[in-house]
Amino acid sequence: MKWLRVLLYALLGVFLIIIGLLSYVSFALPKADPAPDITVDMSESNVKRGAYLANHVMLCMDCHAQRDWSLYAAPPKEGTMGAGGEVFDESMGFPGKFYSPNITPGKLADWSDGEIYRAITTGVSKDGRALFNVMPYQHYGKMDPEDIKAVIAYIRSLPASDNDPAKSEPAFPFNFIVNTLPQEAQPQKRPDQSNLVAYGEYLVNAAACYDCHTEQEKGTFIGEDFAGGMKFQFPDGRVLQSANITPHENGIGTWSQNQFVQRFMQYRDSTFQEIAVGTNDRQTVMPWLMYAHMDSLDLVAIYQYLQSIEAKDRMVNPFENIDKIASR
Repeated sequence: MKWLRVLLYALLGVFLIIIGLLSYVSFALPKADPAPDITVDMSESNVKRGAYLANHVMLCMDCHAQRDWSLYAAPPKEGTMGAGGEVFDESMGFPGKFYSPNITPGKLADWSDGEIYRAITTGVSKDGRALFNVMPYQHYGKMDPEDIKAVIAYIRSLPASDNDPAKSEPAFPFNFIVNTLPQEAQPQKRPDQSNLVAYGEYLVNAAACYDCHTEQEKGTFIGEDFAGGMKFQFPDGRVLQSANITPHENGIGTWSQNQFVQRFMQYRDSTFQEIAVGTNDRQTVMPWLMYAHMDSLDLVAIYQYLQSIEAKDRMVNPFENIDKIASR
């Protein structure tokens, strides 16, 4: 019958279009410029700057190490810094199973400084592969190139590790979607520290505070900016929600500058690294022990910026689900 042939041709056309789109996404993307031809400064001061950023602001070592979830705030395990192997999988709400790669000289020795720079700022690997955006390269691409180069210098200075984490396995359809995510960097100069609000905005971007403190659903932001509610799922079923950090009374509007700074600095005491977390205890994904060593002026700048953004009326109990499970 004629109508049946028309239907079959239409279905075939749709099928071919889908195949074409999937082929394009798989083989033509991601699009990225060639890695820049740069050589980073390996001076002691630059490595020190990179260490500060990687460990206490951008928190590269939070992911590119193995965190000890038996301790409060899950500090990196001794000897794993930069060696990768941390797992992000379906039990934590991720679209597949992802392993943080080894970024020590043991694995990046054959990468140029420009290739590392491109990976950090655009999400494209040495081989042209798209990287999972749990590394917030969209934020890093807005940073001062000199800060990114300092991080590269620090990475180059790490002890070489031969750790070889398993290959990541994104689930369908994210294995196609991931190729659409990389984007070209839009670098900016680091603002002068005298302009606390602008400098704080720069640091909030570098720390990717937005990504955790804005509600997401399947990788799409659905909540109000910085109003919290982002859910972090633990493998045992407990769920932590991020806090509202806008200047509303239901956020940090009633916090003084000193209270905000001390909230971070209280974890500078090394004894906090030894707080064991039981099955029913409150746990957090917030890497307090790493942020605790942020410079006090940087914390002040972050506070000043957060106080300048629009206040959002949303009450969030970060531990609501965890407390319910613990009380059973």
